Amino acid sequence: MMQPNLVADVMGGFPVLGSRVLSAQDLEAAVITGLPKRALRVTLARACSSAQHARTLLYRVVPEATYKRRTRLTPAESERTERLARVIAMAEFVWDNRDDAREWLTKPHLELENRPPLEAALSELGARRAEELLDRLFYGIPA
Repeated sequence: MMQPNLVADVMGGFPVLGSRVLSAQDLEAAVITGLPKRALRVTLARACSSAQHARTLLYRVVPEATYKRRTRLTPAESERTERLARVIAMAEFVWDNRDDAREWLTKPHLELENRPPLEAALSELGARRAEELLDRLFYGIPA
């Protein structure tokens, strides 16, 4: 499991979340209460190659009209945000370089039916598959 503080950092850390995340329990509490909507924007800006791409993914997590009138995400939207942040944090850890991680996250991957890992991570099962790929990369296990 990715370290909760690294996942929180992808979402903007203390300045965005309003509390310190030091454990999985802290992260779960933040998700259950609903993350600030800015956490989703910060998460996607960190991984997307363009503002347009970030906006497109943002509105796949939360419909545009809904996003504009709220200040916080629902627990379900917060879970999706945390899932994206977890995959991003893991990619940054594996690649040890934010730019290389961003490139991997946004390029289509054969083992994800030619979907970019970031888009696959919009679903729980897709995120698990992206995390498996990252594990194999990290440990040097061939596909």
